[in-house]
Amino acid sequence: MKFLHISDVHLGCTRYHLKESQRDFFDAWIDVIQKYAIDEKVDFVIMCGDFFHKRNVPPETMNYAFAGLNLLKDNGIPVVSIEGNHDQKHNDSEYSWLRSLANWDLLFLLEPKVKEGEIYYEQWNEDMGKGGFIDIGKARIFGSDWYGASTNKAIPQLTDSIAANQRKDAFHILMLHTDVEGHQTHPIPALTIETLKKLKSVTNYVGLGHTHKCYEIDNWAFNPGSLEITNIDEFKEVRGAWLVEVDETLEVTAKHIRDYTQRPFKRLPFDVSKYSETKDITSDILSELEKSVDRHDNDSKKPRPIIEIKLQGHLGFPNSNLELDKIRKKAKEMTNALHVMIKNHSVPIEYGDDLDLEDQSREAIEKSVVEKCIAQDKRYKSRVKGVTEAVIGTKRMVLSDESPEKIVDFIALKTELTSE
Repeated sequence: MKFLHISDVHLGCTRYHLKESQRDFFDAWIDVIQKYAIDEKVDFVIMCGDFFHKRNVPPETMNYAFAGLNLLKDNGIPVVSIEGNHDQKHNDSEYSWLRSLANWDLLFLLEPKVKEGEIYYEQWNEDMGKGGFIDIGKARIFGSDWYGASTNKAIPQLTDSIAANQRKDAFHILMLHTDVEGHQTHPIPALTIETLKKLKSVTNYVGLGHTHKCYEIDNWAFNPGSLEITNIDEFKEVRGAWLVEVDETLEVTAKHIRDYTQRPFKRLPFDVSKYSETKDITSDILSELEKSVDRHDNDSKKPRPIIEIKLQGHLGFPNSNLELDKIRKKAKEMTNALHVMIKNHSVPIEYGDDLDLEDQSREAIEKSVVEKCIAQDKRYKSRVKGVTEAVIGTKRMVLSDESPEKIVDFIALKTELTSE
């Protein structure tokens, strides 16, 4: 048995308002399914959440979804999916675009049921087009919902429900969209390793999603990472897909796939601290860029790169004196890049050394600023870290259209943890 495990396709993501951006995510996905699903003749594909970047899907994005899913269907390869936090249905509606794709027989959307707070499974019903688990050949595949901050509480119920629906001699797969302790990149509390391993007694393979970098645990739980990067802070992360083979003894051999069409990114950090003349900053940035970035050849099959120039350190004159437009224009001419962005994280010299922005990501800077604000309030001085995580986590959940109920659960959990 052979299958392809992908996650976090994020169709419809638009980086930096570039018209080419949506196409990047489609190109990555279509190349992966052509090379590693169709050409490898896999038995099925599992997609572990965030197929779409947003719940509200633009027509262009839906065209991309149809093109890829129809290609798989035409080649007789079934697709099994779960919802992630980006493409889950709204609480006040039974409809989502993933459910529509399931109704149109383009994929199987697996969803466990909940009754009086208890999670339970029903087998896939062809007539109704619904179910929590499905059999494909020797595999029995179980789905799950997006549980967010409540994932640790949901796992024991999922374990019991899967145990109640075992199939003799089958290869049992659980699809799960969550961060895992030690690998998380989000502020929402991660699933602990101890809790995750409760699933070992009832599964042969846990297919993970949500975290945009690759990792595996005990040759049993696998996270592929996103196919493309949704922002430049992810550009150094290893990402891709898992091509998985299972032998007659149910032993797993998983190969991480990274060779497919992706937009190249380059980040150039530049310290402005030693400069007194803006023209010298401009000259030295362009010199560094010429040494570190090869000019893109229009005849190359590789996409044109996106370049970020990140100014940091202490600036000895007003920001307005920087020749940002000139740097951007010259850099694009030199490299033939698709897009050049300049992030000015430098600090005017009069602020001294209070803020250390040396090679920090946007997330790290945000955390530093919020921590400083919270530390000024004596009520939270002993709980700065926990309250900071609560503030940033809540903000990101709101921006991700998370449901009010899950945001309340998250705040309650963080309040409980920070008050201990």
